Amino acid sequence: MSIETSNCVAKQNGVGNKFPYFTKGVIVKGFGRGSKELGIPTANMCNEAVKSLPENFDPGVYYGWAKLSNGPTVYKMVMSVGWNPFYKNKTKSMEVHIIHEFGCDLYDLTLSVCVLGYSRPELDFNSLEDLIKEIRNDIQTASDNLDNEDAQQYATHPYFKHDSKCS
Repeated sequence: MSIETSNCVAKQNGVGNKFPYFTKGVIVKGFGRGSKELGIPTANMCNEAVKSLPENFDPGVYYGWAKLSNGPTVYKMVMSVGWNPFYKNKTKSMEVHIIHEFGCDLYDLTLSVCVLGYSRPELDFNSLEDLIKEIRNDIQTASDNLDNEDAQQYATHPYFKHDSKCS
């Protein structure tokens, strides 16, 4: 399976990452906590996509656009990259929350993402309620940031016009 990635020139929020950042990967099963425990479903990216992240892609919360391989719609998204300290994960993950309600599981679809910005570093939380509250804030921040004209242009970026299937 090959994963297409690229970096562009804009530096944002002083975290050393370059945006926009494009990547894609197959959605795989995670621990099931996003939907069941948090009420905030995530699309867990395959290990190949996680391993393809540049070294300077700091753990934390990002925002941008996402498109599934089963349709033409580009959605707002918020993405967590890291080890999820609240859950003490041992493996780095890349979890995308697509800001849209789906009536089905998305496993085995390919997800193409365009990351436009960094919201905050990865944090630990004292309670599940604190974690959920912060994720809801992350979703609102992402949605607000993606409403501006500069961000909107990436929803129609040529990257999303290509076939999103990994080979």
